[in-house]
Amino acid sequence: MEGTHQLRYDVNLSMLFTELPLLERPAAARAAGFDAIEFWWPFTAAVPADNEVAAFERAITDAEVQLVGLNFFAGDMPGGDRGLVSWPDRQTEFRDNVAIAVGVAERLGCRAFNALYGNRIDGVDPAEQDEVAAENLALAADAAARIGAAVLVEPVSGAPKYPLHTAADVLAVINRAGRDNVKMLADLYHLHVNGDDVDAIVNAHARRIAHVQIADAPGRNEPGTGSLDIDGYLARLAANGYGGFVGLEYKPSGTSADSVAWLPRERRSTAQLHTASGVGQSHSDGGQS
Repeated sequence: MEGTHQLRYDVNLSMLFTELPLLERPAAARAAGFDAIEFWWPFTAAVPADNEVAAFERAITDAEVQLVGLNFFAGDMPGGDRGLVSWPDRQTEFRDNVAIAVGVAERLGCRAFNALYGNRIDGVDPAEQDEVAAENLALAADAAARIGAAVLVEPVSGAPKYPLHTAADVLAVINRAGRDNVKMLADLYHLHVNGDDVDAIVNAHARRIAHVQIADAPGRNEPGTGSLDIDGYLARLAANGYGGFVGLEYKPSGTSADSVAWLPRERRSTAQLHTASGVGQSHSDGGQS
C-alpha cells in the first residue's frame, strides 16, 4: 500500500541473520540493504565485560548501520524468562543493566529501549510485582530521558506466565509508571495472536505507540507467509500519524536473505527513503522517542 512506503524499516538481528555470529550480523544487514537495526540484549549477563561492549559497538559502527532499538536484559530467554522489570529479587540487576544500556545507546545514537515486563513469579503477590515494575520503569525512563530516549513496553504471546497480553494491559502499566517517555511497542503479531483488535488499537492509540514490530500469523514468519493484513495495519498506522520504525522481528522461513525479499530493496534504507521523499531528517535520532 502507498501509505506504508514512507515508513522506515529496521531489521531485528536477534531473530534475523542468526546463521551468522552476532558481531557479523550488522554487516550482513547492511549488505542486504538495511541501514537501521535493532537487537534484543546481545550479551549473556546484565552487566557484560567492557571488551564485550566495545566489540558490539564497533561491529555496528564499522557496518555503518544505525541501532534504533535495544532490549534491556531480560534474564534467561531460552530458559523461559521474559524480563526483569517486575521481578522483586532482581531489582539491583535490572537497574545496573539500565545504566549499561543507556551508555551503549548514548554512544550509538539509539533512542528506544524495550523493557520486557517479566513473568508472574510463583509465591509472589502480583500487586507487589506491579509496584516493583512501576518503580523500575520510572527509573529506567528517567535514565533514558537523559539522552532523549523512550522506554517501550509490549504485549507478548506464547509465554503463559507473562501478564501483558493486550494493548489495554500495556497501557495500564504505562499509566502506572507515570512518565511521558514510557510508550507502547506494538508488535502486530503478538497483538493479533492474543486476540486484540489491531485496527481499533491503531485508531485509538497510535500516538502512544513509539515502535512497531511485524511478523505474519500463524507461524511468526515473514510477511506473506500467513494471513495477517500487515500492509493494512501499517497503512492505518501511517494515516494516524505514526512516524517511528517498523522492526522486522520474525523467524525466517528460509534463509534470512530470502526472508526479506518481500520488502523492495529501495525501501530498506532510511537514507534512500529520505532522498526519495525529500525528507532531510537525520536518521541518527532513532525516530522512536
